[in-house]
Amino acid sequence: MPTTHSAALDSRSSARHRRSSVVAEAAARLHRPLKWMTLTMTGLVVFSLVAMVVDDRMLLGESVWLKPMKFGLAFALYGLTLAWLLSLPHKGSRATWWLGTVFAVTGFLDVGFIAMQAARGTFSHFNNETDAWNEIGQQVFQSGVPGLFLANLIIVLILSWQRLVDRPTARAIHAGLFLAVVGMMLGYLMGFTGKQLVRDADGKVVELVAGHTVIDPASRDLSPRDAAPGLPITHWSTIGGDLRVPHFIGLHGIQVLLLAVVVLAWLAPRYPWLRADRTRAAVIGVLALGYTGLLAITFTQAMRAQSLIHPDPTTLTAFAGLTTGVLALLGLVYWQARATPDPEPTTTDPTPTPLPTPNPIRGRQ
Repeated sequence: MPTTHSAALDSRSSARHRRSSVVAEAAARLHRPLKWMTLTMTGLVVFSLVAMVVDDRMLLGESVWLKPMKFGLAFALYGLTLAWLLSLPHKGSRATWWLGTVFAVTGFLDVGFIAMQAARGTFSHFNNETDAWNEIGQQVFQSGVPGLFLANLIIVLILSWQRLVDRPTARAIHAGLFLAVVGMMLGYLMGFTGKQLVRDADGKVVELVAGHTVIDPASRDLSPRDAAPGLPITHWSTIGGDLRVPHFIGLHGIQVLLLAVVVLAWLAPRYPWLRADRTRAAVIGVLALGYTGLLAITFTQAMRAQSLIHPDPTTLTAFAGLTTGVLALLGLVYWQARATPDPEPTTTDPTPTPLPTPNPIRGRQ
């Protein structure tokens, strides 16, 4: 009995060691600049959370450190996703490595400017002040945002026609990257919402050339519409449309869809109709269509100067139609999976993507 118990302990210890080795190997293969950007952004999130407790300065009714925290979290999530994606074997890896590096460096500079302005108690976005720090920072900022967008767009163009991993994961990647590009594009529309006069953390009046709140142009003036009360944590506007909503939904679609891939793979052993790769890929396709519909509805709602939490009958009808359509398509996928046995080998591993082979240009990292 003691020998059996010892063998069981050794087996469990060996399994844990193998899992640790796999995780360490996968981490080592991640795109290094993006990995360092992700770690830096994670550190900024922690720092900002502490700063929100000890620093009571406010901008537009929220802590000066809330924006750096949100941007740090968003870039950490997207940077880690992109680092994993670029570590997968694919054609054009030399080009995507450099594009990932451009994204990492530009992201570091842009979020660094946001953090610097927070420390100064003033605004990073749309700030029209003429002091040297802001003018130089705005030039860097305005140059960096197109860099982020173009680097991501070219990565999408290179990877969109390649099947990097299993079918469900590949579909999630392609749809998620498309949603991310659209989400980034929508962010540019914030620059056309009109000027407003606001106060910085010291009470000084600052002109912002634009903002995130969309209101009826007929009633638009220079009043600080972005300072109106918003939703908890996100502070999305409750007095008008808010372009940050579709911007956020688009940027994080890839994480949502990849999470759906993992959940479906975990459910596959329990539900036979989900065991075929093609069925799970079809489910991901339906979810991607539904998510795209959600992005379109929230964008239309924002452009109609309508708050997310105050939908009108038109918006509610659109949501109802989208939900009905998604459920109907999922039902069709279920019916086809039950009616047609799958001749292909199935994959039911809850971690559906294989470990990447070493990057051919890893030496550059």
